[in-house]
Amino acid sequence: MLKLLIVDDEQIEREGLQVILQKAFPEVSIAQAKNGRVAVEMVDEFKPDLVLMDIQMPGMNGLEAIQQITNIDPSIKFVMITAFDMFDYARQAIKLGVKDYLLKPSKVSEIAATVGKVLEEIEEERKSLGVLKKALPLVETDVVTQLLFDHVHEVHLDMLVEMLDIPSTDESFVVSILLPEGGEKLYSAVKEKIRQLGSAWVGALYGRQLPVIVFRKPDRSFRSQSISLANEILSLAKTSPGAGWFVGIGSVCSSLNQVRQSYQESLIATMDTSLPVKYRFYSDVPVLGSTEEKSLTKQRERQFFDEIRLGKWDLIRLNVTELIRRCENEGAELLQTQQRVLELLWIAARVMSEIGVETETPFFSYQSQDFRQLRFETDRLLVHMRQSYEAHYEQLEADTIHQIKKYIMKHSHEDISLETLGRKVGLSPIYISKMFKEKLGVNYIDFLTECRIEKAKKLMADPEKSLKEITFEVGYHEPNYFSKVFKKMVALSPTEYRKAVLGRKG
Repeated sequence: MLKLLIVDDEQIEREGLQVILQKAFPEVSIAQAKNGRVAVEMVDEFKPDLVLMDIQMPGMNGLEAIQQITNIDPSIKFVMITAFDMFDYARQAIKLGVKDYLLKPSKVSEIAATVGKVLEEIEEERKSLGVLKKALPLVETDVVTQLLFDHVHEVHLDMLVEMLDIPSTDESFVVSILLPEGGEKLYSAVKEKIRQLGSAWVGALYGRQLPVIVFRKPDRSFRSQSISLANEILSLAKTSPGAGWFVGIGSVCSSLNQVRQSYQESLIATMDTSLPVKYRFYSDVPVLGSTEEKSLTKQRERQFFDEIRLGKWDLIRLNVTELIRRCENEGAELLQTQQRVLELLWIAARVMSEIGVETETPFFSYQSQDFRQLRFETDRLLVHMRQSYEAHYEQLEADTIHQIKKYIMKHSHEDISLETLGRKVGLSPIYISKMFKEKLGVNYIDFLTECRIEKAKKLMADPEKSLKEITFEVGYHEPNYFSKVFKKMVALSPTEYRKAVLGRKG
């Protein structure tokens, strides 16, 4: 129910307005305040959506009351009530954000029309906000997906982040949560738990793996915040037991542009889930070789991710063989080396799963007796994984991109996410994002935005349609956000573009 507060120092004026408005809008809850001070005091309890504010009142005048009420709740809207000789004052108030004004005395029809117009606007904003809240989880998972897999366009990242009603800080890190089999049933519970703990963006669930971008809390150490988060997540295992719970924690990075590296580190931290404590920091992962080799080894790990996604199997084989050779030359134990190679192959299988390639989890069929046997068995596993990768790409229909483009063009006015597209064509969200970037040279949000803006440009040629109507019709829920996107794409604001188009038609 909408709530309206009438503020006037004259009781007869308040009573008269309430009678008129209650008759015109019987579904609206109406209250009265005899002056500006009382109005300010009533805001917290009554929570009005609209305030009819007299300007000239003893003590606190109307503009002073509006300023204080706005500080309490910026979403409240105002209509000024003024005598004729206060006309210029009312115009000044409108410049300060007041929606409209009424002159004393006003006709009943004028009062109903003015108030009705603002109430209708409030209703529209409520509906838009409701739709936007439903769309935000889609925005959140898509932002995470694109940041972690390097498919994002900087222009749209800033605007998408603006839409997320989740505080962020300059420093962030990634945790990768491994869930038990059937983890999709636990997704909501894990997401709710993370929401309760503070600012973080939760990604989409890929198989058993759930990536989360966590923002650093300035009043806590990184290690303390991470351990607390991991323990809270793992506490869900008490109510949902099952093998597989594990949390890998990447290093802190100073900007979202570097968060992909933290994600890769968090995955590496999940390689050995047999540890008694079911979380591990990337910085605690043992590195084979000398101290001087550690930084090079970590660099090779990061390259390994990219090589798998790009299908550079000859290079993958070369690097894994080089790892075995290096361990052998340094006198590492055979069993330790085999475990290290197996961990890398597990990571490879997990990355393949992310991009939609199904492959069996690699295991050595026997304990190698020497490094020669280890090389042979590793080659066998790599060949099998390569065959799965190549078979997947051969099965993809040549017109997959065409299908997706056609779907986006037809449904551009809807809330389309990577997961929506994935279900449509039977591919993983990450693979679709990757395919767009590689095959079309654009991010899928770029293409969706282009479709919406082109549709908006056509609609602007119709003078009967308002910019607000066009905003909703092309798929945006917030006019200010639409205006920002439009200006970035067209180099003109919607108003400027419309004037130019209608001017040419005239």
